[in-house]
Amino acid sequence: MQEKKDGSVYAPKGRAQAVCAPGEFPVGVIGLDHGHIYGMCNGLAEAGATIACVYDPDPEKVAAFRQRFPQAVAAEGREAVLRSPARLIATAAVPCDRAGVALDALSHGKHVFIDKPAVTAQQHIDSLRAKTAETGLRVFVYYSERLHVEASVYAERLIREGAIGRVVQVMGWGPHRLGEPTRPGWFFEPERYGGILTDIGCHQIEQLMFFAGAKDAAIVKSRIGNYAHPAHPAFQDFGDCMIECDNGVTGYFRVDWFTPDGMGAWGDGRTLITGTEGMIEIRKYIDLAQSAEGDHVYYADRTGEHHLCVSGKCGFPFFGRMIRDCLDGTDTAMNQAYTLRVMELAVEAQRRAKWCAYRTE
Repeated sequence: MQEKKDGSVYAPKGRAQAVCAPGEFPVGVIGLDHGHIYGMCNGLAEAGATIACVYDPDPEKVAAFRQRFPQAVAAEGREAVLRSPARLIATAAVPCDRAGVALDALSHGKHVFIDKPAVTAQQHIDSLRAKTAETGLRVFVYYSERLHVEASVYAERLIREGAIGRVVQVMGWGPHRLGEPTRPGWFFEPERYGGILTDIGCHQIEQLMFFAGAKDAAIVKSRIGNYAHPAHPAFQDFGDCMIECDNGVTGYFRVDWFTPDGMGAWGDGRTLITGTEGMIEIRKYIDLAQSAEGDHVYYADRTGEHHLCVSGKCGFPFFGRMIRDCLDGTDTAMNQAYTLRVMELAVEAQRRAKWCAYRTE
């Protein structure tokens, strides 16, 4: 599948499992700058939401979006979406602009679902914290590398059931395919996309903290570099980070833009979870040189060694929980303080990162 080879347009689909009545949860969309918006809206629609209206200044993007979601009315402007009956606003605007869309939505009484990275600077986080506290509304972030991966859903179940004992360490690997010719100009400007640790590193921080069962964490050390893209000297094609969670669980992750052309997926994303009585390896998008299908879970526990492909077997419960949280005032999908703290840690890791480069001497 060509879409699976290009992470910028990869949009997982699951089985429909509505948690609300038709028309009960209308969604407005503002900003189509990243293809993640399709995965976000797929998940919402499968959980029963109505993708009701959409706005982007580029009419070609709007037309393409409406081919996938024909019920979405093309709004005349951003304000029209904000004033619509939508209960939630979804956005995949340019990363540096996402917090602004979210703040406008909150000011208009809407919950918000933001593509990662939700923010690119500390002041964005401070503003969102203040606004959510003021309004009582929710901000959700599309940490797709866990939320939209059935193998991660299954691993969560194993941990919850005590299959590997207490988690003591989590390691994440987040390689991505660059696809340079298809990328917009902002993609190579750190002040607009946030830098590699803010952008794709936030996925890893979220997974690390989630599987660790942590509420907070500290950045121990972080690094970034540009090893192979001299035409874009400010761009970062590599980053890594060490983290210590508030419950003592340690973590490490590495992200990069070096997925080779010959790989059948946009990245061989993996998570390795070590427990006191077992271990789990999640192979999210491909089982390298074995299977083009994703969602493989390898684990060893007290009873032996196990391998399962769970594609099509677990679903994506986050989206239904998010909708019900908005409708019921509950907190089952993702805690608000945790959601924003993950982004704050990603911004901090980026800000503190040491620049690494090849040494020729």
